[in-house]
Amino acid sequence: MGRPTSVDEYIEALEGPAQSRIVELRALCQESAPDAAEAIKWGSPAYVHPSGTILFVLNAFKHHANIVFTPSTRETFATELAAFTTGKGSVALPYAEPLPADLLRRMIQYRVREHVDHGVMWR
Repeated sequence: MGRPTSVDEYIEALEGPAQSRIVELRALCQESAPDAAEAIKWGSPAYVHPSGTILFVLNAFKHHANIVFTPSTRETFATELAAFTTGKGSVALPYAEPLPADLLRRMIQYRVREHVDHGVMWR
């Protein structure tokens, strides 16, 4: 199969804990940012504000999933993310660990407000 053209195709191509984690993240994203549209960006699920701005992106890897925000969103929650592996805007979510749903929900809601209230674009 080639690159996915929908989030459903992306999820269907995954197996085991990767598929379960992305399904779990998808539900959290839909709940926390209900006005965001799903799209495939760079081959991965992305959530896009009605204005067209990417809010955050999901990725599945061998041992973890990533949720990628703007660096400013990740920095705002740096203290709470101390136990996680992070990158410029990414947060690695190991499959063997429970999903930090409350923290991610707050990060998603912050990212939406950051864009709506302050015009922060993607990257």
